[in-house]
Amino acid sequence: MANTFQSFNLRTTPEKFYIEACDDGSVDVLAVDRVSTEMTLTVRQDVPASAETRPICGLMGTMRLVAGMYLVVITKKRKVGDLLGHAVWKALDFDVISYKKTILHLTDNQMQDNKTFLSMINSMLHTDGFYFATDYDLTHTLQRLANTSPEFQEMSLLERADQRFVWNGHLLREFIAQPELHMFVFPVVHGFITVKSSCINGKVFEWSVISRRSCFRAGVRYYVRGIDSEGHAANYVETEQIVQYNGAKASFVQTRGSIPFYWSQRPNLRYKPKPQISKTVNHLDGFQRHFDSQIILYGRQVTLNLINQKGSEKPLELAFDKMVTNLGNGMIRYIAFDFHKECSHMRWHRLQILLDTVAEMQDDFGYFLVDADGKVLLNQEGTFRSNCMDCLDRTNVIQSLLARRSLQSQLQRMGVLHIGQRIEEQTDFEKMYKNAWADNADACAKQYAGTGALKTDFTRTGKRTHWGLLMDGWNSMIRYYKNNFSDGFRQDSIDLFLGNYVVDEADWTTPLRDPKDWKFLTLPIIMVVAFSMCIICLLMAGDTWTETLAYVLFWGTASAVTGGLILFYGRDFVDAPKLVQKEKLD
Repeated sequence: MANTFQSFNLRTTPEKFYIEACDDGSVDVLAVDRVSTEMTLTVRQDVPASAETRPICGLMGTMRLVAGMYLVVITKKRKVGDLLGHAVWKALDFDVISYKKTILHLTDNQMQDNKTFLSMINSMLHTDGFYFATDYDLTHTLQRLANTSPEFQEMSLLERADQRFVWNGHLLREFIAQPELHMFVFPVVHGFITVKSSCINGKVFEWSVISRRSCFRAGVRYYVRGIDSEGHAANYVETEQIVQYNGAKASFVQTRGSIPFYWSQRPNLRYKPKPQISKTVNHLDGFQRHFDSQIILYGRQVTLNLINQKGSEKPLELAFDKMVTNLGNGMIRYIAFDFHKECSHMRWHRLQILLDTVAEMQDDFGYFLVDADGKVLLNQEGTFRSNCMDCLDRTNVIQSLLARRSLQSQLQRMGVLHIGQRIEEQTDFEKMYKNAWADNADACAKQYAGTGALKTDFTRTGKRTHWGLLMDGWNSMIRYYKNNFSDGFRQDSIDLFLGNYVVDEADWTTPLRDPKDWKFLTLPIIMVVAFSMCIICLLMAGDTWTETLAYVLFWGTASAVTGGLILFYGRDFVDAPKLVQKEKLD
């Protein structure tokens, strides 16, 4: 495999950017013309001595905004650990640098739009969870890497990467056509990675969890649900658990993703908007595309649908069941488990019902195992595809339990655990295991829903606590606010970053200014005034109680009616995305 350079200097002149490789023995320099935007390969001797120099950790790519091109660089990183002997890094800070030295050529409106776009890019870059490696392919599972051709092994990281998980793919579009520049860039994945060294029975082994978020149909909680016409599911995450001991390696892969047909759940100020199943499209077409791709990639599929089987979620469960039946594909098995009903009143032991139901299937699927000599001993023959409504809280609980069951088998096979020993009995490892999976839950939840995950007290401790319930309430309140009043901006940030919306500086018409109609300001003002007058009338009673009651009833009714109108026109009051067409969201 052609590795990328590991350390860089950014050297800047008024005419060019020079990205200088600082690896031992390297003299290569990537020169970026700040006027023509042309990128060429040169050598260190060609860099002017007057160039301003600063160290950088890597290159995310380039981005075109209203003011022209921008260079996006990683300025700070932290080592996560060594995955199979390769350093894995988490990108912590970034810089977005304009090619142009001034933006005075822009109008005031263009300057404002450019500033908004820059804030979107910075918002996306500082969404926690960007990871990279310069000499290892983080986008593929161990099993995929083991079943590749010699030609694949010779490719650069950029060429061989699984495009589903390359979050800087749009930023690297200028580099892809120039193979000589691939040594300067690397794929960046988004999600969660932890690498831990552990010891059981005096035997030291490496244990890792990698969650790779798909950049296809990426977005935020309520604005991106279901699938698109290509069969890509919202909030799709591939999670791989890896164990290495004495040179042998094992991995267990699971996936999660939104219920794979056409449905939406647009925010409208209500705590839980009612899901809407589209009545105008052929669901089975996209549904089949989704599972066809999953079967090609992972083999047999067991779908674990964890949503409620009553109330507003029930139609989704019935539709999912019906579509699996209508598809009639023997490679797909559907299992519905009403998580909230089964585990109500703190009955978390009832999760064992689901584990017992799928135990034989999990044993049948197995896991990937390769010995110290590189010989493949086992392949994983299928995956569990889990989902709840958000594919976050309930999903992560179940995935952690399935992963532990697989790990039990792997560690016994490798000789780390003795016959009859249980992972649950290894106190230190069990604590680390639970915390790592809870951290995974929090990372995926923050990226999709804007807050940490719910139910992580169970993942961390193995039991539900009253403090955990309280924290779930707090996180639910934060989610409500963000989903209604800031997620439109977050969705726009993702679409701009991934290239779903492209700025054309030559033909610029702004989509950012979205004039609100009279209801947006008038109704909230009336409601606040009416509610305030109601309180004042209660505190400053009139001459008679009938007079006070009349005033309170009048202003209370005005407040309630106005509040009802705001809820009725809820969609007009939420922060909606501005950069994509409405039909894409519905």
